[in-house]
Amino acid sequence: MSNKLPTVAIVGRANAGKSSLFNRMVNEKRAIVAREAGTTRDNVVGKVSTDSGEFLLVDTAGLKLAEDEFEMSIQNQIADAIDAASVILLIADRTEYPDDELKSIAKKALKSQKPVFLILNKTDLKNALPREEFLRLGIRDIFETSAEHNDGVEQVIYKLTEILPKSTETDDPNTIKVSLIGRPNVGKSHLFNTLAGKQQAIVAPIAGTTRDINRVKIRFEGKTIELLDTAGVRRPGKIEQGIEKFSVLRSISAIEESDICLLLMDVNELNTGLDQKLAGQIADAGKGLILVVSKWDAVIGKDAYTRDALAPQIAATFDFVPWSPLIFTSSVTGQNVTKIFELVKQIDIERHREIKTRELNDTLQKSIMRHPPAGLKNSHPKFRYVVQTDTAPPWFVIYGSHFKFIHWSYKRYLERQFRDAFGFTGTPIKFSFRDEKQIKANRQE
Repeated sequence: MSNKLPTVAIVGRANAGKSSLFNRMVNEKRAIVAREAGTTRDNVVGKVSTDSGEFLLVDTAGLKLAEDEFEMSIQNQIADAIDAASVILLIADRTEYPDDELKSIAKKALKSQKPVFLILNKTDLKNALPREEFLRLGIRDIFETSAEHNDGVEQVIYKLTEILPKSTETDDPNTIKVSLIGRPNVGKSHLFNTLAGKQQAIVAPIAGTTRDINRVKIRFEGKTIELLDTAGVRRPGKIEQGIEKFSVLRSISAIEESDICLLLMDVNELNTGLDQKLAGQIADAGKGLILVVSKWDAVIGKDAYTRDALAPQIAATFDFVPWSPLIFTSSVTGQNVTKIFELVKQIDIERHREIKTRELNDTLQKSIMRHPPAGLKNSHPKFRYVVQTDTAPPWFVIYGSHFKFIHWSYKRYLERQFRDAFGFTGTPIKFSFRDEKQIKANRQE
């Protein structure tokens, strides 16, 4: 069974250096959630690994979604962090005197009774204020850093690993973790209960679960599926622009923990910017994805034509994840609920698919012959060979030269060719390009 990692949240005012510190803590430890260096995730979530354990680091600066619909304020960020994080890092710009906003954040953080670190960033600048100016915030643990020059960052990580529970992820290979992700009121809880009730062989609700994510384990055709419902993320009574606020932090935590995500969308309110953003985060995290249109029973006069008319519209909105299956469901009638289990099982197989190196290289060479890559004179990208280095998600490393001339559209073309040849329905696949000439030049420096 997976042992959930503790979460550390970075909060603070804009321009204090939250994202810079995040990048230092994650990248400098060479412990990015993705398995290849340089695959940052919009500065949202990273895994930091040390000899003493691991933890998830969340940068709240990266949590703003769909500005036209929803904008998280500083106060909501700190509230979410207090609810969901094990430790809170309050980042302050050392060149600016503490204002009322910073004092308010500090007060709320301390009121949570959770460990709070005050990080005085930009310590290297000449106009940095004396440490004493920040004592009035009332935070005992103070660290002086320069994220830009990587000064003091190691000390923060060391202290965190000292106080966090010793935890590493130990995934049960026989359990598929499936989370229900989506905006409030799209039917997550109803579908969760319907999925759980559909299978008579319910193992049991998992003891000791957190109040923000409901969990249950079920058996389906010889596989154990653990469902994670993020319906508890709502914030009752706080409405902005007609959209009920919810904790993006908890949704991200559920995405990170999952193997496959069900992105629920209300049939009466499709194609929102927030749904697109969530789908992008799921794909970037390397997780399986099923697009689920809920409340299909609520559509008056629905028929095959209605579904056939809607499906292309939805596909066009989510054209950046063309590999994700689309399904129309109703928790009331039970329509297609069992189909979700079948899709989950199939996607899990696709995520763990390993392709023989010979077959990969045959496909690569045929793709190049069919459509050679463009480049500059005497500097065309050359592809020598490809190997698969990982699964869940499938990951391929292509070796060659002049890769800096590869256009993004050609990478997209190669992905389509690999999908046509091998499938990979429902899961992102990742590519890394290793320029052997560049690698050799770096070694000689």
